[in-house]
Amino acid sequence: MVLIQLTGLSGAGKTTLAQRAKVQLEKHGYAVDVLDADVLRQKLWPELTYSAAHRQENIRRLAFLGHLLCRRNVVVFLAAINPYEATRAEVAAQYPGTQTVYVCCDLPTLIERDTKGLYARALLPDNHPNKLANLTGVNDPYEPPLHPDLTLYTARQTEAQSTEQLVTYLLTVLP
Repeated sequence: MVLIQLTGLSGAGKTTLAQRAKVQLEKHGYAVDVLDADVLRQKLWPELTYSAAHRQENIRRLAFLGHLLCRRNVVVFLAAINPYEATRAEVAAQYPGTQTVYVCCDLPTLIERDTKGLYARALLPDNHPNKLANLTGVNDPYEPPLHPDLTLYTARQTEAQSTEQLVTYLLTVLP
């Protein structure tokens, strides 16, 4: 069916929106699955680190799993930070029909939300023992998509509004 790359910083709402959209699309008769990069990385390939090369490999593997599901007529949400434009473009080129949705949220809002405590750790002094040195968007790069198919501004919209915008868009591109 269709692979949907939900990309954005940690805490922007990728997995939440994917789960909410899944429920709505299932009401329209679609089979839907959500591939959560955090969960699958831990369960399937814990050997991957957070180096640039391993982040890219993680996305390649997730996209391949998504592709396998798509071949079985499943709409697949790939909820992952997916920080590099080249990797997102590679996925879109390898799996035609892939949709890229940028889940955009400003850093001050993410720091305020900080549901996992990651931003607090990333903002600690460099010599602090609990310092998180590789948080995407703070001290590791994130390249916003150059030409996303859809952008959701989750700092300005409620979850319901973002979900409605996402589902409305997807219903125009799904068969």
